Amino acid sequence: MSRTPGEFRIVEKLQQFEVDIKASELRYHNRRVLVSKEFTFDAAHHLHAYEGKCKNLHGHTYKAVIGISARPDDTGITADFGLIKEIWKTRIETYLDHRYLNETLPPMNTTAENMVVWLYEQMEEALLSDEYKSLICDGRTEFIRLYETPTSYAEVRREWMTGE
Repeated sequence: MSRTPGEFRIVEKLQQFEVDIKASELRYHNRRVLVSKEFTFDAAHHLHAYEGKCKNLHGHTYKAVIGISARPDDTGITADFGLIKEIWKTRIETYLDHRYLNETLPPMNTTAENMVVWLYEQMEEALLSDEYKSLICDGRTEFIRLYETPTSYAEVRREWMTGE
């Protein structure tokens, strides 16, 4: 299989499972790997005990970046991106998208700093639940980054959440 790097060629034979590659070859390693997925949502909020524009009701298009680490399963998949999306859609997004955050989140000042911790807690709770625990091998939330604007974000990391 010697080719010049960058050489263009048309695949002549599509690799077939159990003919060209065996099940035992699908997982290349057993090391922990981080995968991440981004989500956006639109929401309104205002801040309490704050003197500035954000004391008034206003909205943002937020972006959340979720980093999950796990060990690969027998097929070499660490955490299926579709599964992360399912957790987001069923357990998290319903509290956020097109919502008034001061009303749908637990009692808190709806700062990015408070919200990012809440997001971390929701993701960890899902990964530890019976529903998802067996689907992601030793899965854990490594970080959450919440952008309030394209240039401003708050972030939590696993070591900060578990080591305090």
